[in-house]
Amino acid sequence: MGTVVLYGSVSVDGFIADEDDQPGPLFDWLSRGTIPLDDSGYVTVSQASYDYVRPYWDGIGVTITGRHVFDLTDGWDGKPPSGIDHVVVVTHRPAPEGWNPEAPFHFVDGVEAAVALAQELAGDRLVEIAAGDVGGQALAAGLVDEVRMDVAPVVFGSGKRFFGAVDAQHLLDDPDVAIPADRVLHLRYRVRR
Repeated sequence: MGTVVLYGSVSVDGFIADEDDQPGPLFDWLSRGTIPLDDSGYVTVSQASYDYVRPYWDGIGVTITGRHVFDLTDGWDGKPPSGIDHVVVVTHRPAPEGWNPEAPFHFVDGVEAAVALAQELAGDRLVEIAAGDVGGQALAAGLVDEVRMDVAPVVFGSGKRFFGAVDAQHLLDDPDVAIPADRVLHLRYRVRR
């Protein structure tokens, strides 16, 4: 099975968006460099960010997200972001009416079922869980192997938390990656078992 990674861009004080679901300057680092991170031409980063993020993105087989993010993005128009093979959506509702059943999106009820399906679909590739409520649920359930954060130099004060509603202590190992780059600090922690 592939490694399960909880991932997201985050403010210094631990938020992935403001109260209105706006990321503000959290993604500024994705347009501050000269190196294209993907084929769109819109995402350009520093060399340090490219060297860290591109291999990570290339290793992802499946992304898990919640229905809220799926709805905010209009389901990425049925095309998984960043060239990912599949998206697993944690939801208590069925796929939207008129949704293309051929699109590589899978709608499941519960984080445990989502991780199990994602690992099956990903094989030995990475399973990425979007930060927020679903990611926090997966961490609390002991399903996360590592936490990756792209820390932006901004303080939100309030908003949507990186770990969602997690209210218990979870120990991480010391960071094994800490890469400063333009408008971001890339961090990686293994989850202590």
